[in-house]
Amino acid sequence: METGRLIDRQRAFFDTGKTKDLAFRIEALQKLRAAVKNCEEALMQALKADLNKSEFEAYSTEIGIVLEEIRFTLRHLRSWTKPKKVKTPVTHIGSTGWVYSEPYGVALIVAPWNFPFQLAVAPLIGAIAAGNCAVLKPSELTPRTSDLLAELIKDNFPEEYLSVVPGGVETSQALLQEKWDYIFFTGSVPVGQIVMQAAAKNLTPVTLELGGKSPCIVHEDANVHLAAKRIAWGKFMNAGQTCIAPDYLYVHESIKATLLSRLAEAIKELYGDNPLNGDEYTRIVSQKHFDRLSGFLEDGVTLAGGGRNADKLAIEPTVLTGISWDDPVMKEEIFGPILPVLEYNDLTDAIEGIRNHPTPLALYIFSESESIQQRVMNSVSFGGGCINDTVYQFTSPYLPFGGVGSSGVGAYHGKGSFDTFSHKKSILKQTTLFDVPFRYPNVKNGLKKIKWFLR
Repeated sequence: METGRLIDRQRAFFDTGKTKDLAFRIEALQKLRAAVKNCEEALMQALKADLNKSEFEAYSTEIGIVLEEIRFTLRHLRSWTKPKKVKTPVTHIGSTGWVYSEPYGVALIVAPWNFPFQLAVAPLIGAIAAGNCAVLKPSELTPRTSDLLAELIKDNFPEEYLSVVPGGVETSQALLQEKWDYIFFTGSVPVGQIVMQAAAKNLTPVTLELGGKSPCIVHEDANVHLAAKRIAWGKFMNAGQTCIAPDYLYVHESIKATLLSRLAEAIKELYGDNPLNGDEYTRIVSQKHFDRLSGFLEDGVTLAGGGRNADKLAIEPTVLTGISWDDPVMKEEIFGPILPVLEYNDLTDAIEGIRNHPTPLALYIFSESESIQQRVMNSVSFGGGCINDTVYQFTSPYLPFGGVGSSGVGAYHGKGSFDTFSHKKSILKQTTLFDVPFRYPNVKNGLKKIKWFLR
């Protein structure tokens, strides 16, 4: 269907008011949950075909997260949708204040390829919960998953309510030329800038989930054994193709040797001696990305990994030492299984190094000291992160997820998703039992009285 006509049909359906009905939203979320459960095996096969994801990784990082997000939303949606009564000042005596959450209308959701199911459906859950219609644009780089997603939505929902529009860059460009009521984009910073420019033409509100070089600081008092394991887990899941993966390590020089030794052990423990020989290790999404990442392997000194298989588009979990900010690997977000290591002696130097570069989407600090933890938290701007862990913040529905500055605009997950796709309409309900005369210009000593009230 032609895009403009699809949007017109969705807007007409939205105008019927059906999507605003709480029972309708609940039924849609229940139907989505049932559809995902029925497609579990097919989804795992699609993710295997597109990215060689293991069943464990496909379920834990894609399917399971979506099911938990739906469960959480269904559990709380009734309370989220209720108008919230707020206080009123003494100048508004006799009135009450209310905040209503209302849907924007027709939303466009543009999803990336690295978690092609989860990062498409998670924002869709928020759009449904808030009462919107939605059009999904999945990534052309993961065709099997995108096709299955399109089939899942088509088989369970009318296209005037929810629809998937497949295609490449030209399709995305065409979609961005249309007038939307909300745009939700997950992807790279350069494309995010294009999305924001397109949205600005119609003053369309946006959420941009971008990325950046997310640092991981390991201080001298860290629990090195746990730090190594949790860093390896967070960095190398999905072959490092995760927007909140630790992009580089900043390690205190006094524990650097110990940490790197433990890190090499943790990689072997998680992925075996020869991950390229197995069939459970996620591959790089395309030849273009494989070639870009391969170039980074020339930087510094390879402490662990470094192997690659061009036929499989696979690169071993790799740790690089002898790295400085001048190396190519430190000039852009890596988005792959390569972990460069910087060292510091004074925490101030590490903090300044991070602050002198674009604002990251995530930051991780490993330290047993409360004062060190808080110093880092309060000294650096970033989207979100963990103390003594990596990536795990993403899986909590109680923590809104999003970036700041160059790493993104807006946040979602849990109630954050509902709020993202909802306009907060403020209403003042005034009494007619009496009036407050001092606000009128003809009252005697009006200026004196209003100054007294508004002092």
